[in-house]
Formats: sequence, C-alpha cells, structure tokens
Amino acid sequence: MRDTKSILLAGGAGYIGSHICVELLNRDNKYKVIVVDNFSNSNPKVLDRIKDITGKDVKFYEIDTRSNELEKVFKENKIDAVIDLAAYKAVGDSVKNPLKYYNNNLISQMNMLLLMKKYSVNNFVFSSSATVYGEVKADELPINENHPTSTTNPYGSTKLMGEQILQDCSISDPDFNCIVLRYFNPIGAHESGKIGEEAIGIPANVMPYITKVAIGELPYLNIFGNDYDTIDGTGVRDYIHVVDLAKGHVKALERLLNNRIGIEYFNLGAGKGFSVLELIHAFSRAYGKQIEYKIVDRRPGDAAIIYADPSKAKDILNWQVEYSLDDMCRDSWNWQSKNPNGYNI
Repeated sequence: MRDTKSILLAGGAGYIGSHICVELLNRDNKYKVIVVDNFSNSNPKVLDRIKDITGKDVKFYEIDTRSNELEKVFKENKIDAVIDLAAYKAVGDSVKNPLKYYNNNLISQMNMLLLMKKYSVNNFVFSSSATVYGEVKADELPINENHPTSTTNPYGSTKLMGEQILQDCSISDPDFNCIVLRYFNPIGAHESGKIGEEAIGIPANVMPYITKVAIGELPYLNIFGNDYDTIDGTGVRDYIHVVDLAKGHVKALERLLNNRIGIEYFNLGAGKGFSVLELIHAFSRAYGKQIEYKIVDRRPGDAAIIYADPSKAKDILNWQVEYSLDDMCRDSWNWQSKNPNGYNI
C-alpha cells in the first residue's frame, strides 16, 4: 500500500476547497493533492497562495467537471479518493437560475461518479448542505442527521438529489465508500490572510457582506427582520470557521481510507447558534468600530433559528470545532483588510 494517498479535489481553488487543500498538504506528506477547477467561482491566484502557505505544489487541471476532459485526470493519476466541491451554492441565485444549478451540480457529480466507477476509485466525500433539512421548527433543534430531509430552493434540491444518487450507488455497489458532509454556515479565513472568501458583486452571504461594509465598498448591512423569537429578535444561525470545516473533510477522508462503511452522513457545525446582531458585534470588535446596519423586512422562508447537533461527528470522526465566533470574525477581517479587492491586487 502506498504511504502517500492521491486525493482529487474538485472545486479545489474555491473558498472551502482552498482551505481543504492547505489542511491536506500540511499533513506530513500523507496526501498528494490533485485540484480540478474551471475558475467559474474562484481565482487562479489561489493556487499560488496555497503554495505560499504550505510550501508545496498541487497538481492542477483547469477542467469543467461536467466535460469529457475530466477523464484525463483519471487516466494520468492513480486516485485514492475524491472530495467533490464542484457546485454552485447561492440559494437566491438558484431560485432565479434553477437550470444553471441543476446542470452544474448534478451533471458534474454524475460525471465524476461514472469515472470513479470506470477507474475503480471507491472513496468519495460529498459536499452537502444543511439546506437539505428544509424548514425546521424550533422544537426540532438541534438538528441531527436523522432529521427528515426536504428542500425549499433549487440549490437545496440539487444537494438532496445528489445525496439520493449516492445512496443508490451505495446500494448497488458494495465497494462504494462515501461520506456526506452537511455544512452549516462557513465563515472566516486562513489565519495568514492569504486565502479567504472572495465575493464578486453584492455578496449572497452575511460575512462577506459585512466585510465589504467594513472596507467601504457597501454602505451598510441589511438585517432581514428583528422581530423573531430569538435573543435579540434577529435570525440565529450556526456559524463554523472554514478551517474547522476543512479539518472535518480530512477526518472524513481518513475514515474512508481506513474503513469500509458504505455511506454515512455527518453534520459539520458548531452546535450552537449566533444571532445576526451577535455576529455584527463580534465583527465590530475585530474591526475596531461599529459596522453600520439597517433593519428591513423579513425575507420569505427565513427560519428564526437553525443550528446543528454535531455530536455524531465528534463521536465517530473525532472532530469538533476549535474556533470561536471572535476567531471567525478576526480572520474574516484579516483576509478582507489584506485583500480589499479579493485576489485582484
């Protein structure tokens, strides 16, 4: 058995993928990383930043994972496992452009799985989402992996369909080995400030919106409702540092490489919620002054409170979060302040 395992990381130049790259490369030469990305939602400079942080290169292919070109990667490399993050992920955009999401997220996943089967690659880590839990009631919290699944938007539908595809693959093929990771709300950045979340235009997520207010690119943050039944009336979400999330992928990968498990599901979240105002106040402490915000009407479909039960990941993967909300905000501001124009400096 080879000591160094080759890991194909689809979408590896993206926000989450780049942090997973760093964690894999920092594991004492246990992993060789092969990145496939088409830069539709990432930047080529990320690869240089990863080398700056780790001192190591990745093998890179600029390929759309939906295309026939992807087979070249399997022909040229002996791959031990695939981590698949090659998906579009903005909920609002998926409502406006559903076919874009179904086309990219499902076709890329099926193309990857077909090639894995052809080349006898059996280990697969799938990037899923807490959106597969649909609408959650307060008395159902915290959400564990046995919670019923449903969706409220096309993005969530692609993730739930993706999970169903994997379940069917697991039933049909006893050699297929898969872990599904259901993310909650990743924020933060690498402590170096060299990689982070680059949001183009008006951000869809709250943290890059806050950081753009901090650098003066946007005038204020809209808070959608302050009359929820929460600690301060604003919505409560489970925020997780992106480095903790990346480490969760490494733990999942290690379990796959050392066990025959079929298919398993894990929540990756902090296990507690923070309100939007708590997030703003924590960021303001890191920033050194108050972030401007305005209260506006609620958005249809937004839940008051959502947070994970991550105890299964702690018990089985030996994973739990290490970073606090203040850490997440500090690292987000460190990234944005050092890269006011993202990677285009």
